[in-house]
Amino acid sequence: MATILSVSGSPSATSRTAGLLRHLAARFAARGHLAVPLDVRTLPARALLGADFGHPGIVRARELFEAADGVVVATPVYKAAYSGLLKSLLDLLPQDALAGRTVLPLATGGSTAHTLAVDYALRPVLSSMSAEHVVRGAFVLDRHIGMRDDGSVVLDEAARAGLYDVADAFAAAVERAAAAAPRVSSAV
Repeated sequence: MATILSVSGSPSATSRTAGLLRHLAARFAARGHLAVPLDVRTLPARALLGADFGHPGIVRARELFEAADGVVVATPVYKAAYSGLLKSLLDLLPQDALAGRTVLPLATGGSTAHTLAVDYALRPVLSSMSAEHVVRGAFVLDRHIGMRDDGSVVLDEAARAGLYDVADAFAAAVERAAAAAPRVSSAV
């Protein structure tokens, strides 16, 4: 069983991005993996914006990254880039925070004009953090993510197949990496 950290960079409590991550977490769990959520919006703003590396919330976030075999990083797209909230967290992580880990970049947005944000904004920063392997990511239009009253997600057929393809490829890459070089990870 691998541990997959599921990071939501959305500032919204009713985020489609976070809903999409919860939806994928169930898919990873069905493969026998433990999906651990990290909603960046729940971290203390003062610690994020003040670069308080020693704050218990920031220390805990670093520990979650250290314990993960794979990391899914999801963000809404604002002005053709990932969220500033996500950037604040990434800036507080060590430069090698993704070393030895497989990473799946995901983005959500209101227009296909933001599709390239995954490859031209998010992927470079993840690669710069020493990720072992950044798999092909996905961009999902907001209108393809339906939210039920209970917070669960219904994906439009147009988004489902492509998203499941990248999620399954990511899970398989995490599984291959774990089988090839098992590493000891601390308890989550």
